[in-house]
Amino acid sequence: MKYQNAAFEFAAGRVDQLPASALPEIVFSGKSNVGKSTLINKLLNRKALARVSSTPGKTGTINFYSLPECRLVDLPGYGYAKVSESEKMRWAKLVEGYLGAGRRIACVFQLLDMRHPPTQDDLHMIQFLLDQELPFALVATKSDKLNQTQRAAQLNLFAEYFQEIPDIPFIPFSAQNGEGVEALRRLIDDACAKS
Repeated sequence: MKYQNAAFEFAAGRVDQLPASALPEIVFSGKSNVGKSTLINKLLNRKALARVSSTPGKTGTINFYSLPECRLVDLPGYGYAKVSESEKMRWAKLVEGYLGAGRRIACVFQLLDMRHPPTQDDLHMIQFLLDQELPFALVATKSDKLNQTQRAAQLNLFAEYFQEIPDIPFIPFSAQNGEGVEALRRLIDDACAKS
């Protein structure tokens, strides 16, 4: 797959704006400021296709990026305290509407910050993915921010949290040194081939 050929396709702020689901969709989910846009740019080998905001909670739309073989879907980040309750409700409705719309979701990449334990919102989202029986992988961003001792401790922590859900890929990722990029691309290729 020629990832660098991806193009921004569409931004949907409401469920009724979602484009038809014609291709397998690779979905990126996670809390605000976990690095979804940065990860997408790194995967696509592009500097700024997905807009990276310095203000968490800025992306209130579902953003679609197209490739000939699939579509990458960037969900709004959750869990940012400074967003109004009504805006949080709108985002929740939008995300649940997207995930519950019977679309061709090939895989959801659920992003977690490797430096911290999963938040309640992270755990709710993972449980939702399990309940909906959606295929997903856990991606631990910002892996380069930890030294070897911290990294080992965090890997053990995540292993404890997710021991009940075996067979879910767990991929440490760094936009700085490229850790995890090839593993994620392989998962995308496999998911699209099966979809």
